[in-house]
Amino acid sequence: MERSPVPAEEAETVLAEALRDGPFPLALRTALAARGLALHRVRRQLALRGINVGVTSLSYWQQGARRPRRLESLRAVRALEEILDLPAGALTRHLGTERPAPGPERPRSRPYRTLTEQAGVLDQLLSDLELPADGGLHSVLQVDDVRIGPVRELLGRDSRHVVKAHRDGVDRYLAIHHGEEGCEPDLVVVRGHENCRVGRVRRHRGAGLVVAELLFDVRLRAGDTWMFAYGFEDGTGGRSNEYARNFSFAAAQYVMQVRFAPEALPVRCRRFTRTSAGAPRGGRTDLTVGGRHRTVHLMEESAGPGIVGIDWDWA
Repeated sequence: MERSPVPAEEAETVLAEALRDGPFPLALRTALAARGLALHRVRRQLALRGINVGVTSLSYWQQGARRPRRLESLRAVRALEEILDLPAGALTRHLGTERPAPGPERPRSRPYRTLTEQAGVLDQLLSDLELPADGGLHSVLQVDDVRIGPVRELLGRDSRHVVKAHRDGVDRYLAIHHGEEGCEPDLVVVRGHENCRVGRVRRHRGAGLVVAELLFDVRLRAGDTWMFAYGFEDGTGGRSNEYARNFSFAAAQYVMQVRFAPEALPVRCRRFTRTSAGAPRGGRTDLTVGGRHRTVHLMEESAGPGIVGIDWDWA
């Protein structure tokens, strides 16, 4: 049965409610539908204004899979208000009070450099692989085994995940590696250990980033779970003083173990959390290096969104 078009007056009422109440993805999606504009036409209109935003990014914004944060993205949202014939601020007001991140914070050491320094590069790499930020998966359990070498370098990380699909057709996961200062991404090796194989890999030397596509052997349906394991072999960067994980979405259980070479043991280790890369560190707890394998670990019953990590002092 063919669906009758929504009367113009009703469509404007629905749009007014969405613009008033938000959230941003619903407001944008409703405005696009009310104006009858396809994403490729919107992209062309933005390009005519000197703003380059891909159809994939626009799609992620209206789905809520990604949120515009960078200066260019916020400029695009303001232009969308004009293109969609909306009042000034009708969309941007639903992005809250966030402002573009300031200049990069000088890291103590490693620097995972999550949201401030690398956000633009990471967005570019993820967009190139055409997968939404959450990939259609929810983390049930994640275990990271981080290895620090004899000259205090980050040797690599092995990870095991249990994930649950929240939509049909999911068959891959994007793994991200942040190297230390001086990391050579072209020399970082990605391995699929269990129930996954390595697909496309994208690298950025300036940011010390490697993004790897891990392909499953099946297509998951909504509600299906999958367990897989993979690893990054590095050892190309400078001295490591910390390891951290940024969770963009709430996750279930998370375990991080850091394993030190016997000839390079820290004098002190601490757990820490941060709500964002620019926020102060909180949740400080001393951790003890022990055991035959000289490890330290943390466990989060419910991780994210935000940053959790372990840092250490060498002297």
